[in-house]
Amino acid sequence: MAAHASFQEALPRAVAACALPLEGARHDHDALLHAIGDSTLVLLGEASHGTHEFYSERARLTRRLVEEKGFCAVAVEADWPDAYRINRFVRGRGPDPGPLEALGGFERFPAWMWRNTDVLDFVRWLREHNDAHPHHAAGFYGLDLYSLNTSIEAVLAYLDRIDPEGAERARRRYGCFEVFGHDTQAYGYATSLGMAESCEDEVVRQLLELQRRAPEYARRAPDADGEDEAFFAEQNARLVKNAERYYRAMFRGGAASWNLRDEHMAETLDALRAHLGRHHDAPAKIVVWAHNSHLGDARATEMSREGELNVGQLVRERHPDAFSIGFTTYAGMVSAASGWGAEVEQKRVRPARPDSYEAVLHATGLDRFALLLRDPRLSPLHVERLERAIGVVYMPATERASHYFYADLAAQFDAVIHFDVTRAVEPLEKTARWEAGEAPETYPTGL
Repeated sequence: MAAHASFQEALPRAVAACALPLEGARHDHDALLHAIGDSTLVLLGEASHGTHEFYSERARLTRRLVEEKGFCAVAVEADWPDAYRINRFVRGRGPDPGPLEALGGFERFPAWMWRNTDVLDFVRWLREHNDAHPHHAAGFYGLDLYSLNTSIEAVLAYLDRIDPEGAERARRRYGCFEVFGHDTQAYGYATSLGMAESCEDEVVRQLLELQRRAPEYARRAPDADGEDEAFFAEQNARLVKNAERYYRAMFRGGAASWNLRDEHMAETLDALRAHLGRHHDAPAKIVVWAHNSHLGDARATEMSREGELNVGQLVRERHPDAFSIGFTTYAGMVSAASGWGAEVEQKRVRPARPDSYEAVLHATGLDRFALLLRDPRLSPLHVERLERAIGVVYMPATERASHYFYADLAAQFDAVIHFDVTRAVEPLEKTARWEAGEAPETYPTGL
C-alpha cells in the first residue's frame, strides 16, 4: 500500500518536472512550436465545447502558427457553409461588414460553440492579419456534415448564378428530400427502415456532375475567386452525399454513424489541403480545431475496441508529420446544455475523478502548463487511465458513464495543455440561465 502511495505521489512530481508553464507571455509556446517543427497539420483539441481557456489558448497558438510558420487555414468542427461565410469575411469578400455579422450563419444548436466572444476575437484578428498580409492570408473552414439542407441551398444558389440549366437538374435530384421538409432525422428514420427510397443515387449523380464541370465553372466565374467558389460548391455537394449516408446510419446503431462523420471530416481536410496547395510545390499548412475525442488518436482509446475511428487516427495514418495537442481541465465552469437542443447554461464542472489523467495533472499543483508527451521522463503516463470528455451536453449526475473513457494519453496526443480551473466560454447570446450561473454544490448551507 505504501509503495502504491509513493508511486501516486511520484507521478505528479515527474509531470511537474517536465511541465512548460503558461504565463500569458509571447514565449509561452516556444517549446511547442519547436516540437511542431515542419509539421504541416497541427490538431488542437478541447475537452469540452464550452471552455474559455481552450478557445483562447488555441487562438493564441494558431496566431503564432499563422504568423511564424506560414499556416494558411484554420479548419474547425463546424458546418462547411456556415464557416465559409467567415472565410469570405476574413479574406475581404462577401457582404458582411464585421466579424459579428460573419458569425451569423451559426443559427442551430449549439450556437454558442462558435457564436462566442473568443471566436469573435479570433475572427477579428484573422481579418486584420489578412488585410495587413494579403500574400500570406489564412482562411477559415468547416469540416462537419450536419448542414445537409443548408448545403443543398448553397449548391443551388451557386448553380443559379453559374449554370441555370445545371441548377434545374440539381433541383430535380435534391427534390428527393422534399417530402421530409428540413427534418433530416425523419429522412434517416424512414429510409433506414425501408419506409422510403433513399436519395443516395441522386446526391452521388449531383456530386459527380459538379466535379466533372468544376474547371468549366471556375472559368465562367465573374471574378478572380472562381476556383474557390467552384470548390465551395463541390464541397457542399460532397457534404450532401456524406450527410445522406450519415442520417441513414444514425438509426442502425453501432459505430457506423460516428465513423462516417469522422471520415467525412478527414476527407474534407484532405480536399481542402489539396485545393489550397494547388498552386504551390509544398502542401498547404492547416490548423484543425475540434474536440479531443475527434483529434486524439482513437487507437489509443477504448473507442477502437468499440469499432470507432476518428480524425486523429486517419490523419496520423495518412500524414505521419501531423502534430496533435489535447486540452484538459480539472474543475471550473463550462457552457453546456442539459440535453440536446436545450438552452445553454453555465454548469459547474465537478472535480475530476481521482483515477483520471486530470487528477494526475491537478496533483502537480500547477495552474496551467503544457507537456510534450514524447519526453521519456513521462513514460509513466503511457498507461490507460480515465479521461474526461464534455461535449455540448454535460450531465454531472451520470458523469462516469456519460463523460469518461479510457485512454493512453501519451499515445493519443503528441502534447497536452492543462488548465486546472477553467471558466465558461461566453456566448454572444446569453440566456437567463447562463447569466444566473450555477450555485455551488454546498448551496444553500454554505458548508
